[in-house]
Amino acid sequence: MNRNEVIELQHKRFAVKKYDPNRRISNEDWDTLVEVGRLAPSSLGFEPWKMLLLENKQMREDLKEMAWGAINSLEAASHFVIFLARKGVTYDSSYVVKLMKEVKNRDYDPTSRFAARVKSFHEIDAALNDERTLFDWASKQTYIQMANMMSAATLLGIDSLPIEGFNREKVESYLKEKGYLNTDEFGVSVMASFGYRDQEITPKVRWNKEAIYEVIE
Repeated sequence: MNRNEVIELQHKRFAVKKYDPNRRISNEDWDTLVEVGRLAPSSLGFEPWKMLLLENKQMREDLKEMAWGAINSLEAASHFVIFLARKGVTYDSSYVVKLMKEVKNRDYDPTSRFAARVKSFHEIDAALNDERTLFDWASKQTYIQMANMMSAATLLGIDSLPIEGFNREKVESYLKEKGYLNTDEFGVSVMASFGYRDQEITPKVRWNKEAIYEVIE
């Protein structure tokens, strides 16, 4: 792939407002996108995320009342994902100990030099000193995951839409009621839909490069 093709693909990436309800993403393509999400980078490699693929038709219908930015996607998108961000990911949390042991295949001592660096980054550098700031930090990682999946979707000829237009408290309460969310462990971060558009792409309108790019020499 040459440079021009890379840019051309970005022009083909389009925030879809209307999907073709009759077109479904193949299982093979969707598995590829999920794998891209699984392999996404995250701060400190802590992977503080989970993806919920919402296929239940009644739940899709119910969610429209609390996710105004997702109505069209819930109606017709092939795949609809709710990205969850993990809560309370601190240097000495049970999750980090479990991650190190079961995923990184290494022992983790909360009193080690590495743990001290994590603690310093969280508490001093990034000032992640309460539940909200820790959640916001974890939520940022889900945006990286979502963006990687959206870029990969474009490569596969699949359209997508990132969605922030929802009432977080209501969505979380609904998912908790249905048994799909433990709010002590996770919170809703962002949503995204994937499928095939049923509309023409409009030309992108953006700031020019000079307005958003500066070189420090």
